[in-house]
Amino acid sequence: MEIQHSAAQKVYIGIIKPLADIFVALVVFIVLLPVFAVLVLLLTIANDGKPFFFQPRPGKREKIFKVVKFKTMNDKKDKDGNLLSDAERLTPVGAFIRKTSLDELPQMINVIKGDMSIVGPRPLLVEYLPLYNETQKHRHDVKPGITGWAQTNGRNAIGWKQKFEYDVWYVQHISFALDFKILLRTVAKVFKSEGISSDTSVTMEKFKGEH
Repeated sequence: MEIQHSAAQKVYIGIIKPLADIFVALVVFIVLLPVFAVLVLLLTIANDGKPFFFQPRPGKREKIFKVVKFKTMNDKKDKDGNLLSDAERLTPVGAFIRKTSLDELPQMINVIKGDMSIVGPRPLLVEYLPLYNETQKHRHDVKPGITGWAQTNGRNAIGWKQKFEYDVWYVQHISFALDFKILLRTVAKVFKSEGISSDTSVTMEKFKGEH
């Protein structure tokens, strides 16, 4: 059963937020189109003609969609045919794009399509779905977002348990005021380049469920 929202929250989630998402995504995409074009060119060169990264992710009510991001890591493999570590595959241009959070820019397309929101819990791997407990599953009661409460409170520098607690708290307290606060904090985080990596990895370690 989904988290029960107030009448005001339902109006915001069902009408105001989707319209605002499309408007903001279109404006951002149009304004940053020159940047988008340059990054596509640089990543095409760095990643052997593959500037984009597509991957199935669960959306609202766990409906699967394909998220699109800039490809910040190449596909280099070791002598046995296994992919090298994230740190070894992260390209210089990819590192810059991750540091500035520009790798998320193509997800404006997902927002325009209606798969995602500007603000919401981040869409994670499909393989995590069976690992969530009943409370954590509520992160899928709303559309996933490009940025969210967890991202502005540590991003990859915090543990999974805390990340999911932030996600569910957001779902419970969703509002225009909270979304606006998250957007402001996101801008500040991007300029400071905080929380991009975990303590032990250039990305986030995989979620293995609670033990």
